[in-house]
Amino acid sequence: MNYAFLIDNRKCIGCHACSTACKSENEVPVGVNRTWVKYVEKGEFPDTRRYFQVTRCNHCARPPCVPICPTKAMYRRDDGIVEFDSDVCIGCKACMQACPYDAIHIDPDSGTAAKCHFCAHRTDVGLEPACVVVCPVHAIIAGDIDDGSSEISRLLAAHDVSVRKPELATRPKLFYIDAERSALLPMAAAQDSGMLSAQWPGEGNGKGNGATDWRGPIQIAPGMMAGALLRGGLGAAARETYNVPHRVPWHWQVPAYLVTKAIGAGAFLVAAAGVALGLLPSLPLFTTIASWIALLFIALTTGLLVWDLDRPERFWTILVRPQWRSWLTRGAVILIAFPLVAGAFGLADVLGRPDAARFLAWPGVLLAILSAVYTAFLFAQAEGRELWRSRLLSWHLFGQAVMAGAATLSIAGLFVAIPAEAVRVLSWTLGASLVANLLLAAAEFALPHASRAATAAARMITHGRYAPHYWGSVIGGLAAPLLLIGLAGSLPSVALAGALSLAGLFFYEWAFVMAPQQVPNN
Repeated sequence: MNYAFLIDNRKCIGCHACSTACKSENEVPVGVNRTWVKYVEKGEFPDTRRYFQVTRCNHCARPPCVPICPTKAMYRRDDGIVEFDSDVCIGCKACMQACPYDAIHIDPDSGTAAKCHFCAHRTDVGLEPACVVVCPVHAIIAGDIDDGSSEISRLLAAHDVSVRKPELATRPKLFYIDAERSALLPMAAAQDSGMLSAQWPGEGNGKGNGATDWRGPIQIAPGMMAGALLRGGLGAAARETYNVPHRVPWHWQVPAYLVTKAIGAGAFLVAAAGVALGLLPSLPLFTTIASWIALLFIALTTGLLVWDLDRPERFWTILVRPQWRSWLTRGAVILIAFPLVAGAFGLADVLGRPDAARFLAWPGVLLAILSAVYTAFLFAQAEGRELWRSRLLSWHLFGQAVMAGAATLSIAGLFVAIPAEAVRVLSWTLGASLVANLLLAAAEFALPHASRAATAAARMITHGRYAPHYWGSVIGGLAAPLLLIGLAGSLPSVALAGALSLAGLFFYEWAFVMAPQQVPNN
């Protein structure tokens, strides 16, 4: 058995009966939708036409929302329905980032993920989903596509159908007959503030339910609107006139977490590796203090992650009900193991056990590297944010950790006595990491991107609303510190360069995290 939906756009009249029935049947709160009808208009008066597209979860055969969920709250049933369990959801919103169709939302009443679930409570007793029953023109067909005699199988065999974003290989099972391409492709239709009966909402509420702050056309870059990005080959210009608000799941806590994680992992990495290789002296700054820095900033990292959850009191669920395919789960284990080893390393030094410290140094370095780079694999699982799926990201996160570690140790060196040779090592380490990060920051956006969504996000960073953050980080957080180190190699100048690099790192992460979330997927 393999359930799927088919939407016959030849029949749909845009009456919203499916949306209303879904809300009533599943008690969906006001402000969020499990199914909705998108309107797109094309042409010039009087030769115009309005197209309707019923949109909801695609119940993918390879659903990216399932492996990224850290607690198995999102799962795929044997009959092909992608279901969710609100009782174990922690509100991390990772599934929202993974969904390439913007089909998942956070329920404002429960603080947990929700979406179309094929009216599983009805399907399980032999009834059709509420949207199918209520449709007055029978434009929505649901059924078992493995059953050759079912209505949906016969229609799929008799007609050419379309799906959304087939290039992502999610194998969606929401099929459309006679789909309008400008409605099917996100950003193909120009989006502005004038809807049929309302304006776009303003700023969100600071949590996963907030809308974006767009008030006019979606401007990817100055003079470049989203509708123009895909207009080639679509015929007349299309304009979106009805849709649900696009939402930004992750907020300031995530860019901040990337910075604190880089500091905690990088400080231990630079110090422990430097001491183990004989490049840095075995002084308290590079042993005990470096361990304290790691413990403090990894604790801050964990706190920021929990803060961003919509159900923070359920954080422990990751450990008792782990989904091991999720890099959120793997990352949580790494963030627990790393400070344990780093703390033991520092304690061994305090207790005068250099042999134990040497034994723990390289395992600690390995865990520091894993702490720094695991987010690259988490972002790769977020298939709905295509810019994040960069092959350079793990190297970039490693380079940022080394830079942040050298910067933090240089600043801490102002308060303790360290020899000139150690200052030179920190100066060279910071300088080399600044060069590496400068090259990676340039390559990340200069190289061609694999999709229009990734291109749109990259343009938004380099030429659009996040350009001040990006160029500020490149010039003020990378180039200027590098120049400062080159002109003066004293500890105060290296520490100042380090402080600038840390500020620039936050601005860079802000742009990199926020811009891809602004690109709509429906």
